[in-house]
Amino acid sequence: MSIKVTIVPVTAYQQNCSILKCEATGKAAIVDPGGDVERILAAVDSLGATVEKILLTHGHMDHCAASDVLRQQLGVPIEGPQKEDDFWIAKLPEWCQMSGFPHADAFVPDRWLDDGDTVTVGEQTLQVFHCPGHTPGHVVFLHDGQRLAWVGDVLFQGSIGRTDFPRGNHEDLISAIRGKLFPLGDDITFIPGHGPTSTFGQERQSNPFVADSRYG
Repeated sequence: MSIKVTIVPVTAYQQNCSILKCEATGKAAIVDPGGDVERILAAVDSLGATVEKILLTHGHMDHCAASDVLRQQLGVPIEGPQKEDDFWIAKLPEWCQMSGFPHADAFVPDRWLDDGDTVTVGEQTLQVFHCPGHTPGHVVFLHDGQRLAWVGDVLFQGSIGRTDFPRGNHEDLISAIRGKLFPLGDDITFIPGHGPTSTFGQERQSNPFVADSRYG
């Protein structure tokens, strides 16, 4: 048995919210619910899944603004991101107002995650990698058995995450991608925070920001 994944683009930012269902148990996790709660819950229903937790890659509003609403509505915990993103989540109301984004209250996750941690979805286990740069507390989730990763806004098909936000760091981002993610294997497919999926191998070959050819 394995994980079944449904991607639900949410908010005006078309952020890739993922629903991960453990096929053995029917338990599910929602990754990065940025908004559009009704659409997310409709997708959960269509999967026939029971949500047991919410997983967050980082604290930007388009990835986490609906988290606390879902936590209260479903009675489930929020796990992630890494604690360095606390300042982003604490200022959610301000960021939403400045951006014309629907209001979201600040919240505190039930569990902060660190490099080397694991999280479970039913009987399945995901590895956690702390990959700062886009935000200081950004994490990536990997299901090694299916060679599938959820990378948030660290890496995209043909691009990388922005580093011009508060406490962003371009060097840290490149180091996380090339030092932590690429060594996991060219065959790993990743679901980014926005846009189409790709593989680490494809980005090593052709991504203008992090390709092997750029770094010798």
